[in-house]
Amino acid sequence: MENGLVTLKLPEAMVAALRGIAAEEDVSVGQIIRDAIERDMRRRATAKTAERPDERLVAPLRALLADDFAYARGWDDLFERLAAKGYRLSESGGGLVLVDADGRRICKGSDLGYSYSRLLRRFDAPFPDHRHGWVLDRVRAAARSGGAGRFGG
Repeated sequence: MENGLVTLKLPEAMVAALRGIAAEEDVSVGQIIRDAIERDMRRRATAKTAERPDERLVAPLRALLADDFAYARGWDDLFERLAAKGYRLSESGGGLVLVDADGRRICKGSDLGYSYSRLLRRFDAPFPDHRHGWVLDRVRAAARSGGAGRFGG
């Protein structure tokens, strides 16, 4: 690479597609590529990093709450058990997080060994008012097919 000049080897089909897009947008193929690279660099610069909880915090919590998760007979029972110890579950993306009494996020349910999909299978019901109701359908379909599927947790 000299003076910002880069040579790319692209498949002919991709070059043809790029030429078509460039013609539609009345720009050069180079501009299409520069814009794509710029978008990717911006995405990478602002991407969230996975928040990994401190294992020194999670391990004692896992032990403290193990029986509550293991013996709860349903969502309401689990909510009562966790509340008695000052915790609650909250929806987060496609899963659940453990939250303390002040509403601070502690860790993901899966960090405690109980992913949302695992609890869905156990309770055969979605987390109340969870926006991703389709996850239960996916878990049931995976169970019917004998596999864990993408949400096997």
